[in-house]
Amino acid sequence: MVHVHAHADSQNGGHAHSHHGATESIRLAFFLNLLFALLEIAGGIWTNSMAILADAVHDLGDSFALGSAWYFERISSRQGDELFSYGYRRFSLMGAMISVIILVAGSFIILSEAVPRLFHPQLSHAPGMVAFAVAGILINGFAVVRLRDKKGMNARIVAWHLLEDVLGWLAILVAGVVLLFWQIPVIDPILSIIITLYVLYNVLRGFRTTMNIFLQGTPREVDLPGIEREVRQIPGIADTHHAHVWTLDGYNHVLTMHAALKGSQTIQDLACLKDEIRRIMSCHGIAHSTVELEFEGEECRMPQGACRKGNREEPSCS
Repeated sequence: MVHVHAHADSQNGGHAHSHHGATESIRLAFFLNLLFALLEIAGGIWTNSMAILADAVHDLGDSFALGSAWYFERISSRQGDELFSYGYRRFSLMGAMISVIILVAGSFIILSEAVPRLFHPQLSHAPGMVAFAVAGILINGFAVVRLRDKKGMNARIVAWHLLEDVLGWLAILVAGVVLLFWQIPVIDPILSIIITLYVLYNVLRGFRTTMNIFLQGTPREVDLPGIEREVRQIPGIADTHHAHVWTLDGYNHVLTMHAALKGSQTIQDLACLKDEIRRIMSCHGIAHSTVELEFEGEECRMPQGACRKGNREEPSCS
């Protein structure tokens, strides 16, 4: 029985650099968001704008979410140890989950404030709305740009937090400009509801992806049957079975597989097999793989039960 291990070391270096950039960007977004949320509370009271007050409440929730995202993103950079042998990358998902929960709760707060004003609209201070909207677009837009190219579900969810704020401020800007010329106060809650529902839809889509990672589902971009076909085409490989693939954080994928050898193999033959398997794993973006090579006539040592053979389900590996 021979094991083949493959690590995408070159990719890990790039991931570490991207990860550090994501951590710094999330930290900056946290402080910007917290400071501006406090200013929004005062501005919302001054302008009597439901949109600004609702966004202030939402931004306070976002600040807690960004703080937790920053904390968990820092933890996720740790290397593997006795407690977490694969490392701490999955901790970034905890930040993403907390962010989703807070963002959904904040969206319902906005809706609960906006809907009643559809029936009882109130006048707002239009010049103040325009001033705060411009400031909100610039501050949150800057943070979004910083996170635009960062990898990881945590950074992605945080970017949606900030993009929601940018879109919300755009709505407030439009409402403020309209109110400068026409007295149509109902436009404020209408635009707030539209933006909130749009962002809520996209965040829930991201939540499905995060849950798939938590439940160790097969990453969508990994063609597991295709990987098995390529491995079976290697001279000296008779069959593959018990293949599994999952992802640590949405970008670092892990694969395990059993490969049955064909005929007798020399040490040089095994070395060539290992090199070819590593090449295949690298081409498919697998960061860490373990392939167990079974000699001809050797029984699979997995416990009795269903064992995946290619695209078929067999009662056992033997």
